[in-house]
Amino acid sequence: MMPDPTLRSVRGLRAIVTGAASGMGAATARLFASEGARVAMIDRDAAGLAEVAAEIQAADGIATPTTLDLADSDAIRPTVTAIAEALGGVDIVVNNAGIAGFCALDAEGYDDLWQRMVTINLTAVQLVVRSALPWLRQSPHPRIVNIASTEALGTTRHDSAYATVKAGVAGLTRAMAVDFGPEGITANCICPGAIDSPMTKFVSPGDKQEFARRRTALRRYGQPEEVAQMTLSLCLPAASYITGTTIPVDGGLVARNA
Repeated sequence: MMPDPTLRSVRGLRAIVTGAASGMGAATARLFASEGARVAMIDRDAAGLAEVAAEIQAADGIATPTTLDLADSDAIRPTVTAIAEALGGVDIVVNNAGIAGFCALDAEGYDDLWQRMVTINLTAVQLVVRSALPWLRQSPHPRIVNIASTEALGTTRHDSAYATVKAGVAGLTRAMAVDFGPEGITANCICPGAIDSPMTKFVSPGDKQEFARRRTALRRYGQPEEVAQMTLSLCLPAASYITGTTIPVDGGLVARNA
């Protein structure tokens, strides 16, 4: 029997992607739209969001931008509800949005950074999923993909807030997989490593090259599109037996210890 080609396609599926104005989120929105998905893009950067959406639409993709600051927890449920109603449902949720920041545990300003990290990088993840849950339960191919970081697997100095909330994302994803598995909803977590994106723009090209040479097996930084490809793979209808996983997309950073 020939395999069903529709199981290897997201064509016609409805996806919500947060943090879609740049970097990995924008790459994910572009890829999903190019594969025929209907993409709802969320970001606080209205201008960047509009630019990516216009690019997708110019390539005959379907993408609708929605400006939302995920720090505004009270606005998440009504925003996701409005998106789901406009799309006629939700099949895929990709929680990509996040912020980074270094601060020593005993430094002034740590409490403020901690609260913002928890709100945007962790609380927003569960709120987006819970808001979309009524529609995911009606989908024939419901998928959740949460983007964490290799910092969830082993942290660097002065990165405790970020590492902690990203480890929380991985744990939350496993809990979602267990809780929603009986309903056929899969939940998986991707841990990007060193990715050449706006989040790492403060690192000089020379420092990136040196870090990649010393720390990654592939001796290079990754590209947002490489993370997007893994995200797409986990959202295919054929990926129905993959859930509760935490997958590094890191060029061998975690595997290499010297």
